[in-house]
Amino acid sequence: MNDPNSSSHAYSAGSDAGDGGSSTYSRPKDGSLLSGEEMAVLEANIDAWLQDQLHTNPSVLTVDRPEPGYRRWYVRMVGEEKAYSTVWFTLGQRMLHCECHFMPAPEENHGRLYEYLLFRNRELAGLRFAIGSEEAIYLLAEVPGHFVTEAEVDRLLGSYYAYCERWFRPCMRIGYASKFKG
Repeated sequence: MNDPNSSSHAYSAGSDAGDGGSSTYSRPKDGSLLSGEEMAVLEANIDAWLQDQLHTNPSVLTVDRPEPGYRRWYVRMVGEEKAYSTVWFTLGQRMLHCECHFMPAPEENHGRLYEYLLFRNRELAGLRFAIGSEEAIYLLAEVPGHFVTEAEVDRLLGSYYAYCERWFRPCMRIGYASKFKG
């Protein structure tokens, strides 16, 4: 996986040649919708890229598509600080949406934890912490569909892994401080 803070993003208009992608379409500069053909090519590419991660990345335990007919994948990863993380990738006509449940809603020190996460957001490369359903904390990202490449999928997975490993325990110590005494 690439360094999550790397500045070698594939965010330039033009063709996919040489950027790790195998798609056959050119990227428009106007951020338009992906065509049906472009979505099909990108879906096949994401399938292949994630399968490659499953076979070459020891942190990736599972890659699955649980909802037939939807362009949605989940990748389950194993870590040291956070035992397991699941990253969901959902391909829409404009964006690849990515999310990971980072931690449950805090039981205490809510304001302190939210402040801590807002300061961490300044350090994140392309991801952000957000409060989701049931006040749980999520890591979220969105990438315009025309800029999704193998390198970008790799960067996203690497970022999710690195940020969960780096900040899960400190956040749990804030949000569940009474359970971490001693």
